[in-house]
Amino acid sequence: MISIKRTFLTLCLALIAIAGFAQNEAAWKALEKPLNFYLVNDLGRNGYYDQKPIAELLGKMAEAVDIECVVAAGDVHHFEGVRSVDDPLWMTNYELIYSHPELMIPWYTIMGNHEYRGNTQAPIDYTKKSARWNMPDRYYTKVLENDGITIRLVMIDTPPLLDKYREDTEKYPDACKQDMNKQLAWIDSVLSTAKEDWVLVVGHHPIYADTEKEESERMDMEKRVDSILRKYKNVDMYLCGHIHNFQHIRKSGSNIDYVVNTSGSLSRKVKPVDGTKFCSGETGFSLISADKKELNLHMINKEGKVIYTVKHTK
Repeated sequence: MISIKRTFLTLCLALIAIAGFAQNEAAWKALEKPLNFYLVNDLGRNGYYDQKPIAELLGKMAEAVDIECVVAAGDVHHFEGVRSVDDPLWMTNYELIYSHPELMIPWYTIMGNHEYRGNTQAPIDYTKKSARWNMPDRYYTKVLENDGITIRLVMIDTPPLLDKYREDTEKYPDACKQDMNKQLAWIDSVLSTAKEDWVLVVGHHPIYADTEKEESERMDMEKRVDSILRKYKNVDMYLCGHIHNFQHIRKSGSNIDYVVNTSGSLSRKVKPVDGTKFCSGETGFSLISADKKELNLHMINKEGKVIYTVKHTK
């Protein structure tokens, strides 16, 4: 009798799970637009904390929504980066975690501060070894296009733009070796000619955010990067990670949505600051969906629920 009751209970729970997934699948499908992709960052903890469940969720959602690519805004590898393209962390932080068939799509990546603790050439060289990992250089631009919708991604390398990392030559030996002015001139040049439907700049470090990190990080980003982003009036969103929580900030005098994407493994508490429209300490990722008139960034928690949407319209 006990065995029958347990079997019946197991069956009921399975049916509830199936019904719940079907409900989620319908809700996810409703988010889809002609061009869709994921934003993830602060991932690599060898599958621990929420990394594995979120990785599975990314795959499940991609069964319902047509995902073009994954944009990874740094810190794929905690804590000391990788030593080479053959470092075991490529398996335990990335390949064996994001193994769902629907995630075998292009991943456009940049480096965070943790990659700068290791061999910074290795994430670039891994592009030649992997069928999906794409990091052609420390900073680069990529145009996504589908059904006539275009999005320009301007992928920037933020650690060398911050004095904190340039001055700490023991922990971040490669940061000071990068030509900061050359990158800033490149960002200016790319934005000066960007004519796509939507222009998104992606870096690891925030420009505006509630954070326990040193204030100098944000001040350097405001002075060196934000001044360029506001110059041509064509940047729709600045996307970043680093702080391990969700934040949406709008600043007076700017039409840019400043978005902090949460960690895909371990999150931190957050509180509102000047310009905050929304913030949450949940783990998860973002789904970005676009058509000609509307760009939506949906903040998704680890249960697969949309907890907030940043809407940018023409």
